[in-house]
Amino acid sequence: MDTTNEWIIERTGIQERRYARKHEETTTTMAARAAEIAIKRAGIEKTDLDFIVFATLSPDYYFPGCGVLLQRELGINHTEIPAIDIRNQCSGFIYALSVADQFIKTGMYRNVLVVGAEFHSCGLDFTTRGRNVTAIFGDGAGAVVVQPAQESDESGILATCLHSDGKSAEELAYLNPGCHGGYYVGKEQFNYTDDEFGGIFLNQSMIENAQTYPQNERSVCVQDGGTEISCRYFGDFAKNGLFGVRY
Repeated sequence: MDTTNEWIIERTGIQERRYARKHEETTTTMAARAAEIAIKRAGIEKTDLDFIVFATLSPDYYFPGCGVLLQRELGINHTEIPAIDIRNQCSGFIYALSVADQFIKTGMYRNVLVVGAEFHSCGLDFTTRGRNVTAIFGDGAGAVVVQPAQESDESGILATCLHSDGKSAEELAYLNPGCHGGYYVGKEQFNYTDDEFGGIFLNQSMIENAQTYPQNERSVCVQDGGTEISCRYFGDFAKNGLFGVRY
């Protein structure tokens, strides 16, 4: 791949990425290891889980989703707890937390396992053609168990505020495989093309549009009838702050 460490850091802020062992690990198996740690830290047993919310854009199968595969990997399929997948790409874990938050607040569930896992490297192009994408993505998993908080607890999910804008969906899209049949972008895009794969992410349009998002970053601080919530930390989507998506 024709690139340098300086080129990658300047554009992404990323200094290191880790890759899973192909044919030995999957998105689900990595998620299971993360889930086991989260369950232990939550002080519960696997069988205490009520619900699984799994966020990923690199599932083991197109269907069924990774949620049920994780249930099986944890050895709790006999509990028949529900499981869903969230396909919101980079913001998937935030959406998954929001879903879990609502189930907890309504009292329907008490132990919701939220997982975010990706196995990007199995689909990356490690030639110069794919450097714009490959320089960004690695593999890994993270998990939490969301539970009801005590009234005296200062920790917890105070509020969530989600945003989306589908106007330029094809600027950041994995078009194939899919069932669109060329409806949105023309039939010539129905099959794979010889265009540089790297254009899927680091392109000028993506960067320009990403700059518009910071105006929303503090909207979550003003909710519940206009009451302002004091926010101490904000996390950047990219380490170098290039993409202004924050949570």
